[in-house]
Amino acid sequence: MYSVELYNRVRRACHVDGMSNSAAARLFGIDRKTVAKILKHSVPPGYRREGPPVRPKLDPFIAIIDQILADDMSRIKKQRHTAKRIHERLRDEHGFTGGITIVTDYVREKKRRTREVFVPLSHAPGHAQVDFGETLGVIGGVECKLHYFAMALPHSDAFFIKAYPAETTEAFCDGHNSAFAFFGGVPLSILYDNTTIAVAKICGGGKRERTRTFAELQSHYLFDDKFGRPGKGNDKGTVEGVIGYGRRNFLVPAPRLDSFDALNLLLEEQCLKRQDDTLRGHAEPIGDRLMRDLDALMVMPPTPYDACEKVSTRATSISMVRYRNNDYSVPVAYAHHEVQVRGYVHEVVIGCGAEVIARHRRSYEKADMVFDPMHFLPLLEQKAGALDQAAPLKDWDLPDEFATLHRLLEARMGKKGKREYVQILRLLETFEIGHVHGSVKQALSLGAIGYDAVKHLVLCRIEKRPPRLNLDIYPYLPKALVETTNPASYRVLMSGTAT
Repeated sequence: MYSVELYNRVRRACHVDGMSNSAAARLFGIDRKTVAKILKHSVPPGYRREGPPVRPKLDPFIAIIDQILADDMSRIKKQRHTAKRIHERLRDEHGFTGGITIVTDYVREKKRRTREVFVPLSHAPGHAQVDFGETLGVIGGVECKLHYFAMALPHSDAFFIKAYPAETTEAFCDGHNSAFAFFGGVPLSILYDNTTIAVAKICGGGKRERTRTFAELQSHYLFDDKFGRPGKGNDKGTVEGVIGYGRRNFLVPAPRLDSFDALNLLLEEQCLKRQDDTLRGHAEPIGDRLMRDLDALMVMPPTPYDACEKVSTRATSISMVRYRNNDYSVPVAYAHHEVQVRGYVHEVVIGCGAEVIARHRRSYEKADMVFDPMHFLPLLEQKAGALDQAAPLKDWDLPDEFATLHRLLEARMGKKGKREYVQILRLLETFEIGHVHGSVKQALSLGAIGYDAVKHLVLCRIEKRPPRLNLDIYPYLPKALVETTNPASYRVLMSGTAT
């Protein structure tokens, strides 16, 4: 390739000094065709291919390669052909004799030509996008997977993130409640992927059949919904970017906190702090642009949506209700009854008719059994023989004085003592555990071992009056008799009978 300096000298000689092409060729020692080319270009144009390259070995197999690449588009990315695998198939199945390099070059160029191209978008104020992400963290000393809800406002690039133990319907609804409260309004429209939490069925023509819970959420807040194309995350590129940004900047290193509430408080602080940033391509910080988004939001309804999953089921013969592969207890009076379960993020509420009959902490384990011991006390009073093997009472964290009372009652009264102990436990249905615990301690110190005595002492504590117990009717605690040591007692050991 000739230098730019030669181009300058040749062009000046011909265009300025009026030298002919032949004279310039003789003067500079180059061909006349080269002079003509130099006169067309101010700088060396580089090599230019006049036609497509000839590939006699590859061309007969191009249709096969194109078909393999086309079929790959319907498969998952991790199971698509590499250029090496395509070369192996051409060689083994179709008799290809060429090398791997020409196959690799063609596959690379083919993929480059078929890659999707995107249109830059402009977002009007007041619209949002929603998605879930996941990462690892340590909550309460236990490593677990964190599923975090993200709502982004593309106009201002402001966003809200909240973490949950699982990506569930109730977390999806609670995330909306929290995001709307964070922004102080409801977006005009929200763009989603085709999550099964919101979409029951994808119909033809871009239509979606909504799930009942999502339809209720939408009816409560009155926002418009939009859904991206299946498998096309770029349709909601803003929130997809937020998922990655939040993981890299808010959740690295892996958070170690006592509870999800503590984690979510930290995440909310980070979301607020980021509003002071000014992003590339914008002259205003996120917080200033957010004001236009907030002005466009709709007014929130007076009360938030009841963010739960509702399930109708039946209590079993052991007074348990199954929800999400875990069993939760209900009072024994509701065994075999139809009940309604409302699953919240951190709580499970069970009702029968219009009455709430049980509340439990939400368990995210598998095949877990969550008991409220109080639910089973009426049945144990009738079946006192099952007291020692009763699973609901196994992990009941009661003060040590209750176990002492149980042991004494059973030792002195047998099965009747077990029943009296259950009756004492049933006092917890009516009175605070502090009053009952104090009365049990007092009964043990007085030697008044029985249900009537404990109940009397509880009432005296509440009414703040001295107890009036006739201790003759109660079995006393064993009293130790300590005698003075007599040296004569040791003479037996010193006698000659010892060997």
